[in-house]
Amino acid sequence: MSKQTRRKFNSEFKAKVALEAVRNQQTLAEIGLKYELSPVVISKWKNELLENMASVKKKTAKRKKTKVPMWSSSIPRSAS
Repeated sequence: MSKQTRRKFNSEFKAKVALEAVRNQQTLAEIGLKYELSPVVISKWKNELLENMASVKKKTAKRKKTKVPMWSSSIPRSAS
């Protein structure tokens, strides 16, 4: 009897599955069957995605509020 190793998933796959769960077009059980995953795992990935989206939104709002440019001010500009 051989020891079964744990499967590892990259972030792109997790995001793909989590987005399907967020869309609510299928149940978690249906998505789980499609990707051979437990609905509990999908639910966890969905919650992580939603939490991370909230933090990204806060960072974007903070950047807009402080009006910090995306580029460095130390870059010399060409004379026109």
